[in-house]
Amino acid sequence: MMNHSKYRRQYYLPPYPCMDWAKKDYVDKAPVWCSVDLRDGNQALVVPMTLDQKIGFFKLLCKVGFKEIEVGFPAASETEYTFLRALIEQDLIPDDVTIQVLTQAREHIIRKTFDALKGAKQAIVHVYNSTSVAQREQVFHKSKEEILKIAVDGAELLKKLADETEGNFRFEYSPESFTGTEPEYALEVCNAVLDVWKPTADKKAIINLPVTVENSMPHVYASQVEYICKNMKYRDNVVVSLHPHNDRGCGVADTEMGLLAGAERVEGTLFGNGERTGNVDVVTLAMNMYSQGVDPELDFSDMPEVCEAYEKFTGMKVGERSPYAGALVFAAFSGSHQDAIAKGMHYREEQDPDHWTVPYLPIDPTDVNRNYDADVIRINSQSGKGGVGYILEHNFGLNLPAKMREAMGYAAKDESDHKNKELQPQEIFELFKKKFEGITAPYNITEVHFKQVDGITAEVHTEYQGKKEITYATGNGRLNAVSNALKKCFGLQYNLVTYQEHALEASSSSRAIAYVGIQKPDGKLFWGAGVDSDIIRASIDALLTAINNSVE
Repeated sequence: MMNHSKYRRQYYLPPYPCMDWAKKDYVDKAPVWCSVDLRDGNQALVVPMTLDQKIGFFKLLCKVGFKEIEVGFPAASETEYTFLRALIEQDLIPDDVTIQVLTQAREHIIRKTFDALKGAKQAIVHVYNSTSVAQREQVFHKSKEEILKIAVDGAELLKKLADETEGNFRFEYSPESFTGTEPEYALEVCNAVLDVWKPTADKKAIINLPVTVENSMPHVYASQVEYICKNMKYRDNVVVSLHPHNDRGCGVADTEMGLLAGAERVEGTLFGNGERTGNVDVVTLAMNMYSQGVDPELDFSDMPEVCEAYEKFTGMKVGERSPYAGALVFAAFSGSHQDAIAKGMHYREEQDPDHWTVPYLPIDPTDVNRNYDADVIRINSQSGKGGVGYILEHNFGLNLPAKMREAMGYAAKDESDHKNKELQPQEIFELFKKKFEGITAPYNITEVHFKQVDGITAEVHTEYQGKKEITYATGNGRLNAVSNALKKCFGLQYNLVTYQEHALEASSSSRAIAYVGIQKPDGKLFWGAGVDSDIIRASIDALLTAINNSVE
């Protein structure tokens, strides 16, 4: 039985939140991105990656554009130690990429970390200890002063060993479980660490503010970050970093608000892989920026390739509704959505606007190597005329009259409903031909001849239930003359209310398609289409199909 009363809020607001960040609407540049896929992401896998998979993943991260990559906790296991040594000894680290290693603020672990870094040209050494009320009271049984001393001792040892080890090392400190720590105390610890490192403009320190467990609304985290940013020592020489997890499902919001609050760096993973509900999803963050006209400085222009590589290396799956990357995130099944998208795409073709504004599509799917044919307009029993019309026009060059699109839309809905499945573009095209093209029963026309007498006179040879007839009729045009002959021969009652035609290919010998709509006395509309290199033949075939469709 659920009992909400056993929970209480486990976060702390700053003593004087000013919330200046709430006055901003968006960031104007990308943060420094640090991938923690090979640490947080890897340790959260049921089956951790092999050495070869880690190397492959590292290369993928470099290709995407990460300039800082946390490669592991080399003192924690032989596997992570070996991976770091392989990167260094095989010279796999590009000159413009800085690796990052994680260590607890414990002497033997810090020493082993620097042993693992020998030969590295440059690295960030990331030291942490937990500062939260819950951890102090329940795990470490230590006072604030004792916890602060652990952080300072770790900072001092980092500085000492960096001076003794060849290479260019930068330092990062995290008050783990920052969001469960009193902001004044977190600030005191961070300032004490910075007093040890004394960062300069040439050698900035990183203060990382992790949402180790997400236990507040995003605006609370932003207020905490803002308090630290406004009160931290050496602020101009410190890069404030964010490391949100996603326990409340708000990791992206935490990060975006934290950036508004003054942070300049983000640690996260591709698709949010990480412990429990995961780390913040860097793909979503970067593409959110992209959709607002901000260069994310990460390259997801081939999203399917990134997804495939990620799934291969991790054994995880990118969810079908995962923002920007999932198989269905651009898919529109709803008829009204499809209609709006189709009209939006026509608007772009006609107006050539400077900015992307297509309804229901926050970005152009082709920017991430997704295509309209397979990924956007998807047809099932919920779809409508707009989507079906768009598929036929975009894939097969058929520009149906508006009312015929409606009829085809209903036909596709019925077909999908009957088969209980999505219809692929080719299936929709075949359904169109089955319903609206080349129907020659019960009425059929075997021959037509024209003479220029009293306007146009048509000699129409017909078949109906095995009986052949020849009928003559005049009209104000060839199609009208044939229509009058059919009415005369069979006593048919209808009005020809729609006629459209267009070429199917852009050449002098191209075939044409004609669309004909007829209306019976009861007001019902019926449709037909005809395709031929002779537009008159195409028109007659379209009329014949419409008539046959009207037979009940």
